[in-house]
Amino acid sequence: MSFTYEYARPALTSDCVVFGLDQDDLKILLIQRALPPFENEWALPGGFIHIGEDIDDCARRELEEETGLKNVYLEQLATIGIPDRDPREHVVTVAYFALVNLIEHPPTAATDARNAAWFSFDDLPTLAFDHKKILELARQRLRGKVRYQPIGFELLPKKFTLTQLQHLYELILEQPLDKRNFRKKVIKLGILAETNEVEKDVARRAARLYRFDRSRYQKLQKQGINFEL
Repeated sequence: MSFTYEYARPALTSDCVVFGLDQDDLKILLIQRALPPFENEWALPGGFIHIGEDIDDCARRELEEETGLKNVYLEQLATIGIPDRDPREHVVTVAYFALVNLIEHPPTAATDARNAAWFSFDDLPTLAFDHKKILELARQRLRGKVRYQPIGFELLPKKFTLTQLQHLYELILEQPLDKRNFRKKVIKLGILAETNEVEKDVARRAARLYRFDRSRYQKLQKQGINFEL
């Protein structure tokens, strides 16, 4: 049975803030729009939800269609519905943030994206719509959440050094961390598995490689032990 609604309804979209990490900086993935409004300007990946489509599926579809990224960590961030945020009509967006290993996920522009590229926070172009505000919301959420949930490991390669791990937290938290205390805390958590491998092709002494033990973390969660750094 079909129904007719008396009132007009706003359109619905998803937008995604994608964080990636390289050796020097925490970066953001942006797409260059190929269509108006804001044609040729940079924006967050996203788009309109299809009729009958789940909003989470929309976010994943748009991310893959516009950047080529798939099977990445994705979390809902906020719902934003300021009436004049889109010049076309009243558009409500459900914002997400994603975490990817930058080297393992090179972006490829597609559909209505002219280009896709990684940008440093210190070198961001002017963003379309209200995407700068969404980006700041995501940055605040990431900064808070890495302290009590091990989502930061999504930004690292499967095998990493303790120095790389500390560097990740310093970039996200935007503050230096004491090396001895940081290593003591993270090892005490019991969620790192030491491998029998070391770094390759480095000029200095090669450091031991570790991996995140996800199953161990899940067992600790069930026991009521919390992650906190």
